[in-house]
Amino acid sequence: MNLTVQNNSVYAHTGGQDFDATKPALVFVHGAGMDHTVWALQNRHFAHHGFAVLAIDLPGHGRSAGPALMSIAAIADWITALLDAAEIKSATLVGHSMGAIACLEAASRAPSRVAKVILCGAAPRMAVHPDLIAAAENDAALARDLIVEWAFGGRGRIGGNIAAGLWLMATAQRLLDRSAPGVLATDFKACDAYANGETAAKALACPVLLVLGSDDRMTPAKGGHAFAKLMKDARTAELADCGHMMMVEQPGPTLDAMKSFLVGH
Repeated sequence: MNLTVQNNSVYAHTGGQDFDATKPALVFVHGAGMDHTVWALQNRHFAHHGFAVLAIDLPGHGRSAGPALMSIAAIADWITALLDAAEIKSATLVGHSMGAIACLEAASRAPSRVAKVILCGAAPRMAVHPDLIAAAENDAALARDLIVEWAFGGRGRIGGNIAAGLWLMATAQRLLDRSAPGVLATDFKACDAYANGETAAKALACPVLLVLGSDDRMTPAKGGHAFAKLMKDARTAELADCGHMMMVEQPGPTLDAMKSFLVGH
């Protein structure tokens, strides 16, 4: 499905079903350098079980046109503009890493448009080391390898894919290789500059789920539990044997946590 958001064409995967804005809406937002494909299992499940799903490619990522947005605030405002373009009155926002803090910020800025929030691999402060930003600007292969090294837990290092013969880390490497020049550095700078996480968390009134990886070295689970305590109505789901890329490392348990939250909360 293609939409026009802020004068640019935007791609959103609808999970194999026609998008119907009268159904409860789920908007999935990927992390730095990624695209909609990281949500393959989750978006297809919900699309076939009563939800209207948009797994989007942010501007400059995947199939979406336009330059990458330069701040988390800009991504948050873009998410609200996406809801307008899709004629969605209220949605559950689901974000991973950079996408998670963008969803957090969007929910704090436009609370009437957000029913619930699911944050995967999130922290109130997502600083990026200057050397990694420099690598993203000057040595894409090095940046890719550093990210993948840190993003996966032990499961991902020995294959880890539920489809026999496929290797999670190599899949992530190829995804990052497809990133347009400059996009990854722009994403990292946006994450590094974001300083409103705690304020946004305290402002949220809607229910929130934080999905945490027990072996996440980028946004450790301990910090995720502390982050949840800043929010009025939050709960956590910590996944065992799981790093930062929980949607692909532990796709089933990630989906189960989301289902429990959306249906039972």
